[in-house]
Amino acid sequence: MKLKKLSLRTRIFLAMIMLVFLASVLISAVAIYQYKEQSEDYHNENLENKERNIQTHLKRVLNGRQNTWEVKTENIPIIFKEEIFNIADIHKLQINLYDLDGGLLISSRAGIQRQEAESCLKAEILNAISNTAEHMYMDVHKENGEIFQSSYTYLLDQQSKAIAILNLPYLTKDDFLTNEILEFLQRIAYAFMFVLLLAIGIAFLLSKYITKSLQTISEKINATRLERRNERIDIDDTSEEISTLVTSYNSMVDELEESAIQLARSEREQAWREMAKQVAHEIKNPLTPMRLTVQNFQRKFNPEDEKINEKLDEYSKTLIQQIDTMSAIASAFSNFAKMPAQQNETLNVVKIVKLALDIFTEDYIQFNAEDEEIIAKFDRTQLIRVITNLVKNGIQAIPEDREPKIEIEVSATDTNVIMTVSDNGSGISEDNLDKVFEPKFTTKSSGMGLGLAMVKNIVETYKGTITVTSEKQLGTTFKVIFPKE
Repeated sequence: MKLKKLSLRTRIFLAMIMLVFLASVLISAVAIYQYKEQSEDYHNENLENKERNIQTHLKRVLNGRQNTWEVKTENIPIIFKEEIFNIADIHKLQINLYDLDGGLLISSRAGIQRQEAESCLKAEILNAISNTAEHMYMDVHKENGEIFQSSYTYLLDQQSKAIAILNLPYLTKDDFLTNEILEFLQRIAYAFMFVLLLAIGIAFLLSKYITKSLQTISEKINATRLERRNERIDIDDTSEEISTLVTSYNSMVDELEESAIQLARSEREQAWREMAKQVAHEIKNPLTPMRLTVQNFQRKFNPEDEKINEKLDEYSKTLIQQIDTMSAIASAFSNFAKMPAQQNETLNVVKIVKLALDIFTEDYIQFNAEDEEIIAKFDRTQLIRVITNLVKNGIQAIPEDREPKIEIEVSATDTNVIMTVSDNGSGISEDNLDKVFEPKFTTKSSGMGLGLAMVKNIVETYKGTITVTSEKQLGTTFKVIFPKE
C-alpha cells in the first residue's frame, strides 16, 4: 500500500508508532555499542594491571635471596622452574617467557615446553616491542572458539636491561557483562512495550483530535452543491492552519452562493429570451396564412357570386385551422410550465405502459416486459405522458424511406424500474446530444420541441434519471430509471 493513499489520521498514527520503535532501536544500539566499548576498556585495563603486578612479582623472584643464579636470559628457565607456577596460580593467569629472539624459555602451561619447544615469536611482534616507546605489544586472536588478548613486554633486571619477553595470554570472558547487557535489553523491551501501548493510545487520540476538524471540513466540501444553499462551517478550538482553511471555505461558500444566484438569474433570462423568440416565431407561422387568407377574401369578395357561401366556408376553415394551431402552441407552453404533481400511486408499470401504447396503431411498435407485474409508486398520468412523448419522438425521428421500428422494454431491479425506448431513426449528432433535453423548440416540421424537456422534468421530480445514447443514421435509445418507492 502506498503511503500517499493512506489517510492523514493513519499517517499520524503510524508516525507515532514508528517514532517509538526507532527510539527503542536507537537506545538498544547505543547500549550495545557502549557495552562493547566498556568491555574492551575493562579487559585492556585489567590486562595492564595484571601485567604490572606479574612484572613486580617476577622481579622480586629475580632479586630475592632465594635466587642463587645469575640474572641473565640463559638462567630464566632455572630461576623460574618452580616459581612460575606459583605466580601464575596467584594471579590466575598463564605466563610465558621468551628470550629476546622470540624463543620460548618457560611457560606456566603444563606440557607447553615439549609441544612448542621449537616455537618462536613472530618477527612483527619482536619489531613492535623493540620499536615502540612503551616496549609493549597487544595482540588479539581466536583460539578454540575463544578470544585471547595477549600482551608482550620486556622483563628487565635491576639495571633496567631486557633479559626476556613476558607474554600474558588473557581470555576475554564477557559472561558477566553479557548477562548485564541482556538484562538491560530485556528491561528496554518491557519499557518499549509499555511506551508502545501508551503511544498507540496517545496517537489514536491525537490523530482523532487533529483529523476531526479536517473530517468535518471534508464532509462539508463533499456536500457542497451549486444548485442549493450551502452551510458555512463553524468549528471552535482549532489550530491556526485549520482556522485559515475554515475561513477560506466559508469565503468560497459565500462567493459560490453569489455566483449561483447570478448564474441562475442569467440562465432564467436566457431561457425566457429563447422561449420568447420561439413563441414569436411559432405564432407568426399561423398568422401569416391567416393574413393572406383575409386579404385574399377581401380582394375576391363578390356578394353576387353564386359560390360565395362555399368560398366563405373554405376561408373560415382555413382561419379556424390556424387558430387551432395557435391554441396548440399555447397549450404546449402551458403544459410545460406546469410542474407535475407527485401523486405516488401504487401501480403496475407494465399495465400502464401497455395502456399508453394503445393510442398508437402502428404495428412496428414492439413492447417487451421482464415480468407481467412490476409494482412502483408513480403518477399514472405522468407515466403515460413520459411513454407517449418518448414514442412520439421516436416516430418523428424515423425517415420516410426507412422501415420503422420502435422497441419499448420494461425491467426492474430490487429498488428501481428501468424503461428503454429505442428507434432506428436518423440519430442525434454529438453536438446536439447534450441539448436534447433543453426547453427549446425543435427544427422538425411538426411538434413544439418541449416533449423531451417535459419528460426530463417529470422523471427528475420523482428522483429518477433519463439518459440518451445515439448513433448517427442508426437510431437512438432513451433510458429512464426511477425508484420503486
